[in-house]
Amino acid sequence: MTFTPALPRFDVRDQVALVTGAARGLGRAIALALAEAGADVALGLRDISADAGVAEEIEARGRRALKLQLDVADTAQIAPAVDATVREFGRLDILVNNAGIAPENLAENVTEADFDATLGINLKGTFFASQAAGRVMIEQGYGRIVNLGSQAGAIALPGESVYCMTKAAIAHLTKCLAVEWGGYGITVNAVAPTFIRTPGTSAVLSDPSFHADVVERIAALHRIGEPIEVAGAVVFLCSPAASLITGETLLIDGGWTAR
Repeated sequence: MTFTPALPRFDVRDQVALVTGAARGLGRAIALALAEAGADVALGLRDISADAGVAEEIEARGRRALKLQLDVADTAQIAPAVDATVREFGRLDILVNNAGIAPENLAENVTEADFDATLGINLKGTFFASQAAGRVMIEQGYGRIVNLGSQAGAIALPGESVYCMTKAAIAHLTKCLAVEWGGYGITVNAVAPTFIRTPGTSAVLSDPSFHADVVERIAALHRIGEPIEVAGAVVFLCSPAASLITGETLLIDGGWTAR
């Protein structure tokens, strides 16, 4: 008897996702893309009163949405948000660790408070959100975790030493969790975008000389990325089509690092 594998599915229908930092920018695009691909979505919001209509947009797509107070800088908020997701939807299949900050600061000027704030959100928040979701996924025997890295984890950006360090750490954390949790049916991957047009990058990209330099360095495509171009990669990594991919960091950099 010949075994014929099923054709790949590039959707997440009837799954439950939790996206941190979901109010705007990449988080908003990822939440909407997951809903479009069939998932119900819990929205982790630093300020629960400021979801900017994301929940309504998800529900307009015929999926359920849940707004959660979740500032990953406060680790005491993480486990309750995961527990609330499971109570509301019955399970948790996907975690997207999107919340992050990128304060620009020359290395010689970084204070301990600056250092702790960046690590607290980008690295500590990612780890403990993964831990809380991972415990649920281990019990289920299934899960998909996608971390938001950055091309800054693979290259040096002047004035961003602490941010670059956290994103390099995210790439290695992704490998470590993938190895630890693979036996439970959990995949852990990361996406690493270049400069994307979001509220967080609008200030620097409004500088004509900086904008021109970035476009030049994005060697293959010579344009700034859009949030939905990152969201599509996240949906793929969460879909059955990516079932054999784990421990990887997918660069979404328009060719920046290909030079």
